[in-house]
Amino acid sequence: MSFFNRKPKGGPARPQAEFLNLSYSNHKVLYSYLRFYAEDRWKLVGALILNLIKSSPIWVTPIITANILNLLDPKHMAGSSYEPGLMHQLVFQATIGAIMILQNIPTHIWYVWEFSKVNRKVEWGLRSSLCERLQHLSIPYHQNSQMGVMQTKVLRDVENVETLTRMLIDTLPNICVTFSVALIVTSMRAPQFLLFYLVTIPTAVVVYKCIGSRMKQRNQDFRHSIEDMSGRIIEMLRMIPVTRAHNVERTELERVNAKLNEVKHRGLRLDVTNSIFGSINWVVFMAFNLLTLVVAVWLNLSGRMNISIGNIVLITTYFNSITGAVMGFMNVIPAVAKGLESVKSIGEILECPDIEKNEDKPKLDGVTGHFDFQKVCFSYDKTDRVTLHEIELDVKPGEMIALVGPSGSGKSTLMQLLIGFIRPTEGRILLDGRDMNEIDLRSYRRFISVVSQESILFDGTIADNITYGAHDPTPEMVDSAIKSANLHEFIKSLPDGLDTRVKENGARLSGGQKQRMAIARALLRDPRVLLLDEATSALDVESEALIQDALKRLIKGRTTFIVAHRLSTIRNADRIVVLHHGKIREIGTHDDLLKQKGIYYRMHRLQSEHTSSEEAVSIGLELESEQ
Repeated sequence: MSFFNRKPKGGPARPQAEFLNLSYSNHKVLYSYLRFYAEDRWKLVGALILNLIKSSPIWVTPIITANILNLLDPKHMAGSSYEPGLMHQLVFQATIGAIMILQNIPTHIWYVWEFSKVNRKVEWGLRSSLCERLQHLSIPYHQNSQMGVMQTKVLRDVENVETLTRMLIDTLPNICVTFSVALIVTSMRAPQFLLFYLVTIPTAVVVYKCIGSRMKQRNQDFRHSIEDMSGRIIEMLRMIPVTRAHNVERTELERVNAKLNEVKHRGLRLDVTNSIFGSINWVVFMAFNLLTLVVAVWLNLSGRMNISIGNIVLITTYFNSITGAVMGFMNVIPAVAKGLESVKSIGEILECPDIEKNEDKPKLDGVTGHFDFQKVCFSYDKTDRVTLHEIELDVKPGEMIALVGPSGSGKSTLMQLLIGFIRPTEGRILLDGRDMNEIDLRSYRRFISVVSQESILFDGTIADNITYGAHDPTPEMVDSAIKSANLHEFIKSLPDGLDTRVKENGARLSGGQKQRMAIARALLRDPRVLLLDEATSALDVESEALIQDALKRLIKGRTTFIVAHRLSTIRNADRIVVLHHGKIREIGTHDDLLKQKGIYYRMHRLQSEHTSSEEAVSIGLELESEQ
């Protein structure tokens, strides 16, 4: 099989650890942002120097232009010929200009290489750190969060941070140097015009003070609306089969369009605010530029000041440069606001305290599968209702325990406690005599397998999906798992066998085929503890028979917990635990519980072919109302 001829690829280095240990509160956002680049700060300094060198023609060319134009001054003329040496000055100035322009090619390429190495490294580090933290956040956190919001933080917010850095390294230094060079050169050649330059600074400050706070708030509103929209679109995509089946496409589109309209309106408000900010600055600076030119020519014509043509061009050129620099700075401000807002957004994940705490706890080298529930209670946050109440249950290694009860009785919650997704709010669960709160649950999960009602498959080959989570499986191990899961004939019928690609969520497979793949995956892990959550529900009779046969092989010799609505599938369980309103009401074998004629007996009658529909409704209402 070609799958087993693949060589393992060495993974990339782990992300920078400090990304996960920063504080992202409002007064530390800038500090956290700078810490992103702390390890490569000197590389950024080198990139900054290269940026200034490659951009130097912007500041030198106006001086050279002025020097060349000044050669045309009448005082340099002698009839129709130039004074001696002027041609040499022309060649010298042209040569300097050409060198300054041509050096841009190698220095620009070098700059991009050095800067991108650092920026892309931080981009990767942030995304990798976000993915790592998302893996560590508690399952309830994920259940209460929109997937689209998480996706936006990993993609769009990191992109905004990258854009912010590009602005600060590429754009802002050029703006500062442009302003400084213009002031220095003008002070040397026409110091009287410094006043026109200096007026631009307070003008920019006044405009920003008037609009800056509004821009910050609208950037924040726009970011939240984008996150909500992403979550809504992902939800729409997941719901397409249900939407199409119930002919509610128009209703779904209206719900999505409501979010899209919100993004449109908030984006429009942000764009208008930015445009007001930019246009006011542009008008003010262009008016000052025109005024500078008019005043310079007027002073020359009136004889009040002797300014050469080259210096007039120099002054107006630098004022244009300053105008462009200030306008560029105005564009940097929204990018900085958006970037710092994204740093806070990223921080919502990276410093989220709702993580599964496993660090510094002892790891397990093996599990026998002995569970002891000691007065275990559980209630979800922000609710007064107790989901599980004083559960006491001692499960021996290798025992098969079935969990049954009406909907909402606490079966799924109990399974999540067994996996370690949630922790008891009261009481404790002992695993082989050790409190599960005091162990590294990641090491425990190496010895468990979960087969749920909905088998989750990813876009890859059948071999990729079956071997997912298994440690160095051999072809013989995979072949044995496939046969035990009754998948062998199905895979043989495929043109590419194990290398057949499975679309996301197994779109090309039937429910029974997906379940058998999940069972093969579980068998390959050779777990000590097995959790089966409605593994045979919603399947046809033929598929259920194949899966039941596979499950018999999977269960053998393992501590097994089964949640099942079909009571016929758990007749052979060592013990059946009947849950009702979060409490254990009955425990026993199938035959013992039928003799008690309690909740289990009534549930069994509900599924009996001999029970009339009226009697079934009556039993169902009775079970639902019973406390």
